[in-house]
Amino acid sequence: MRQLPLAMRLRERAVFDSFVPGANALVLAQLQAAASGAQRRVYWLYGPAGSGKSHLLQASCTHALEAGRAAAYLPLSQLQPLGPDVLQGWSDASLVALDELPAVLGRRDWEQALFALYRAGEERGATLIGAAGVPAAQLRFALPDLASRFAGALPLSLQPLDERAQRQALQQRARARGLDLPDESARYLQRHFRRDLPTLCQLLDTIDTASLQAQRRLTVPFIREVLALSSPRAG
Repeated sequence: MRQLPLAMRLRERAVFDSFVPGANALVLAQLQAAASGAQRRVYWLYGPAGSGKSHLLQASCTHALEAGRAAAYLPLSQLQPLGPDVLQGWSDASLVALDELPAVLGRRDWEQALFALYRAGEERGATLIGAAGVPAAQLRFALPDLASRFAGALPLSLQPLDERAQRQALQQRARARGLDLPDESARYLQRHFRRDLPTLCQLLDTIDTASLQAQRRLTVPFIREVLALSSPRAG
């Protein structure tokens, strides 16, 4: 099987154990079963930006690889400049995760390559997981056959984390870096900055760097000092 470019490789932190499910426990369980090979079918994972689609796709691949199954994570927005031929060569993958599908939909050459990948996986009983921001039925396909295949996939709807689960996710990310993020500090970030998880994680990365340099704890005064001039405020 072909190797992905380094930029497409799996992130170390993108595993099931590091995903805070919130209201998405059933989705998590279904993907764990799919990645382990207990279920062989096609899934359509959808939800708003920042809900964890890329994390779960990569976690599914990591889990499959750990179980001895060949897996491929294909982020289509990043692979788009390489052309549709980049989808060839994954015929032995037991699990294929297609991230950011709308990036290439509507382009016949890409959809033909996707359809060939779909059919090859179907013939060998592989698991295919596609991801987008909305259900497949809401997207415009160039190939009706591909549209009907994805429309028949098992839909997995991701819900954004509520504030409590969001704090848990931030604190878990901080612990993975050897940091302690107190509840008070996590609440400060939620109150004063945009409450989508990618933005908050980016802020945490900035705070982490500053904390290492200053050897300071992640207190509210320190966070306020670090982010006062450089961060997007809540709107």
